Amino acid sequence: MGGAERHIGVAERRARLAVRHRLAGPARAAGPEEVADSLVALHGSDPATVHLAVGARLADPAKTVPETERALYADRTLVRMHGMRHTVFVFPADLTAVVHASTGLTVAARERAALLKDMATAGAPDAAWLAEVETSALAALARRGQATAAELAADEPRLREQFAYAAGRSYEGVHTVSTRLLRVLGVEGKVVRGRPLGSWTSSQFRWAVAPEHPETDPAEARAVLLNRWLATCGPATEADLQWWTGWRVTEVRRTLAAVGARPVSLDDGTTGYVAADDLAPVVAPPEPWAALLPGLDPTAMAWRQRDWYLAPELRPPLFDRSGNVGPTVWWNGRVVGGWAQRADGEIVWRFLDPGVRRDAEEAVADAAARLHGWLGTTKVTPRFRTPLERELSG
Repeated sequence: MGGAERHIGVAERRARLAVRHRLAGPARAAGPEEVADSLVALHGSDPATVHLAVGARLADPAKTVPETERALYADRTLVRMHGMRHTVFVFPADLTAVVHASTGLTVAARERAALLKDMATAGAPDAAWLAEVETSALAALARRGQATAAELAADEPRLREQFAYAAGRSYEGVHTVSTRLLRVLGVEGKVVRGRPLGSWTSSQFRWAVAPEHPETDPAEARAVLLNRWLATCGPATEADLQWWTGWRVTEVRRTLAAVGARPVSLDDGTTGYVAADDLAPVVAPPEPWAALLPGLDPTAMAWRQRDWYLAPELRPPLFDRSGNVGPTVWWNGRVVGGWAQRADGEIVWRFLDPGVRRDAEEAVADAAARLHGWLGTTKVTPRFRTPLERELSG
């Protein structure tokens, strides 16, 4: 890739984050589509994260729930589907084909092979039988428009078949065909999650047939995805890119070369990369800003190497044992604490950084009031709970 052409320090990285991630006041977005387009992807493993991440970035947070529901379920301008690292995300609709070709195909092949292997090991029916069930289930889903796994099983009873999984191991269990097959169809881009059974905080979803999209060359799709992500998160290291995309390091390097990414030096001595046209400096840092971001927020989870915005000593109370970040308090481009919601709806927070100034306290209080203003009486409990969140919420 050649030597670094410019140096981008921590201050500039934080300024880029503030503006490009729609967190500084003047940079806030008009609607959820604008938020998703700016971030490339919203984490969807915890359904509430999608709305909370959007609400933190809207100029008018009162629009959070109705506008996000509209985009997801009425206009379908946003699509909830499996993406990088076999994780559920919400993507702009125009990126679904790109994500499927760049990351989904590889994961899908692995998931289908694993399903067939597990079924064979358990003595369950073979691939031909599974293909029949799949065809029947997709036809039933097309007739219904949207359906739960139980509703589909009413049309195709073979979906209720069970088989043992990992017999003799500590995590052995029994899987239904519907659970595993719908998961495979999701990563294959044949089905997507539809409306939840309950409110926007519910983790139980209906399924829908995925919208049609053109077949895309995987290498071209990787170039599009990486360029979009660099425009949002550059500079990023190879390690950041490999972690976020789930690609092999050879694919990362090949794609960086294909898009003409430009190397820059970083404060920690490593090399980062920005998009080919992104070497110009940020004109001016934004005014001081604060934000309360949810667990699994796409900004907090965007980079693997996080020291420039999250001090290592702050991590133990803010992450669970699997590496999932909980709710975080931000001040001027860095994490300074965590927050939670109590049973009565009150938003509470704690600073973990002893160097936080009084103006930060006032700004965080305003951000908490802003969040409480649109949440109202809705109670949100993160799917992946962290030590500080548990303590504060109690």
